Amino acid sequence: MSLLRSASTVSLFTLLSRVTGLVRELLIAATFGASAMTDAFNVAFRIPNLLRRLFAEGAFSQAFVPVLSATKARDGDVATRDLIARVATVLFWILLVTCVCGVVAAPLLVWLMASGLPSKGLDAATVMTRIMFPYIAFMSLCALASGVLNTYKRFAVPAFTPVLLNVAMIAAAWLGTPWFHSLGIEPMYAVAVGVMAGGVMQLGVQLWAVRRITALHDAALQTKNTAVSWRWGQIRAAWRDAGTQNILTLMLPALLGVSVAQISLLINTQIASHLAVGSVSWLGYADRLMEFPTAMLGVALGVVLIPVLSAAHAKKDTLAYSRLLDWGLRLVVVLSVPCAVALGVFAKPLVASLYHYGAFTQTDAQQTTLALASYGVGLLGLVAIKVLAPGYYASQNIKTPVKIAVAVLVMTQLLNLVFVPIFAHAGLALSIGVGALVNALWLLVGLVRSKVYQPLAGWGKLLLQVVIASSVLGFALWWLSGYLPWLEWPTKPYGAWLRLGSLFSIIVMGAAAYFAMLLLSGFKLKALFKHSDR
Repeated sequence: MSLLRSASTVSLFTLLSRVTGLVRELLIAATFGASAMTDAFNVAFRIPNLLRRLFAEGAFSQAFVPVLSATKARDGDVATRDLIARVATVLFWILLVTCVCGVVAAPLLVWLMASGLPSKGLDAATVMTRIMFPYIAFMSLCALASGVLNTYKRFAVPAFTPVLLNVAMIAAAWLGTPWFHSLGIEPMYAVAVGVMAGGVMQLGVQLWAVRRITALHDAALQTKNTAVSWRWGQIRAAWRDAGTQNILTLMLPALLGVSVAQISLLINTQIASHLAVGSVSWLGYADRLMEFPTAMLGVALGVVLIPVLSAAHAKKDTLAYSRLLDWGLRLVVVLSVPCAVALGVFAKPLVASLYHYGAFTQTDAQQTTLALASYGVGLLGLVAIKVLAPGYYASQNIKTPVKIAVAVLVMTQLLNLVFVPIFAHAGLALSIGVGALVNALWLLVGLVRSKVYQPLAGWGKLLLQVVIASSVLGFALWWLSGYLPWLEWPTKPYGAWLRLGSLFSIIVMGAAAYFAMLLLSGFKLKALFKHSDR
């Protein structure tokens, strides 16, 4: 199977997810603006998302997928199915206890996350946290299902299911908000209910997809294990199983590593809550736009590479392991560097065209622009980490990325002491960007020194080609967009379409200029398209 085709499949559905997510954010921004209530929602939504990244997309996936891939390659489908059943049992009961504790402790969690919110915002954030906290359970079980699907190279469904969350939230914001208002209930609570509905939909679709894997179905006929065990003896046996213990052992350092990033996010949210009202939301809106390149490039490549790298490691094929990393890094450089340049020179047109409607004021647009441009400084690092970290995880070396992450956390917070007094909320984004660059460089040096990754020839020429083409792109975007009044453009009756049309046209022309310059410099696109996992 072509790795690029697999990554393209993930990227396509990720793009659909990000587009629907952007529609969701646009609707929320136009309806509520950047207010104390949107700050409260962002804080409340960030709590289950924080735990989701800790347990689901973070530590659990980093430990589960390599072990599952190695078990499949070494022991076959029956052993793989048994491992899935035992892990599902342990995960289910841990999540049940976690959700009960989270709902009870919601006031404390909100205070720890954003004590600077006004009292009304704290109360609203507590209610919405209680509504949305069980979302972590649905997402963690989705992570289990996604790990299974990715191991069997079924990438499409896990990449598509986030669309369902966005659709549920859009429906809640569009239809539920006026209904809640008519009932005398805070309208923002409707969006929180939409989050829970989206979680149920995502898990249902992924469980359906897992059940359709023929190899697992055949293996299920040869074992008496059910998906989740309810008897205490079976639960205890699942906990003591060697495969489960291996995953839990790997999860501990991975949990610390992911916790480091989330602790940084927690600290930044706490700092933002003490800045001007709207700061949490401005950072959130900018982060939504950052998710386009980071998810479409970094997440897609990481999802595709981890099971393939794990299989190569299980077979002790060091050459294939290194070549896979080299291919992923070349793709990252070719695609993320121009995106970073675009965010630096084109942030205002992006924010104005996508957000500057309804209750989202010109000040909100300007502040979000500053945050987006600051995030863009670290885009290359944020994307590269998604490729470099699997180079460690696939070989079940999780301690090294953790040590690096801890050092980068300390550095990021020291940078906050310098940047925040100068740039306010944008300083928080800038610190994250600089930290991501340092993190990625550190990971790269570690892989090269350990000889896990040996760069192939041609990197110097590639970097020169990308720098020249990106400079052409940056000039083209700056020149083409500099004559248009993005923030002053009226939105009615046709201003919105003029802005969006101008935005799309300039992006297409800039991308054409970038790739044309690459081709003129002798770059061979075919070299990136031909890599296979065989």
